[in-house]
Amino acid sequence: MVYNPVMYNPTGLVALGLFAGAFSSLVGIGGGVVIVPALVFLFGMPQHMAQGTSIALLLPPIGAFAAYTYYQKGYVDVRVAAIICLGFLVGSYIGAKFAVDVPKQTLQRIFGVFLLFVAGKMILAK
Repeated sequence: MVYNPVMYNPTGLVALGLFAGAFSSLVGIGGGVVIVPALVFLFGMPQHMAQGTSIALLLPPIGAFAAYTYYQKGYVDVRVAAIICLGFLVGSYIGAKFAVDVPKQTLQRIFGVFLLFVAGKMILAK
């Protein structure tokens, strides 16, 4: 898949933000663990662009300098980062509300399975 920012459907990007926000707050991970692989595998974004875009959407206040560095090299799609951020705000609230009632062992299993899946996908990607 060739990177083409015009092909990104704002609804799909908001959905990614919702899922990333919910899942991140559910298992206590940074959103980039979800967003970077999704941008690469689902949206066909190059790895550097996905990382820079992920950092940019987490910008306030986490990654200001890192995002700026990626931006200087042309590796940030500001529009995509802003749209995902909208969904991320709502999704993180939903995930947190759900996570507080999920048993510890269940959360550990969800987190472990997700990390194994992402690791396998990243290692085996062509």
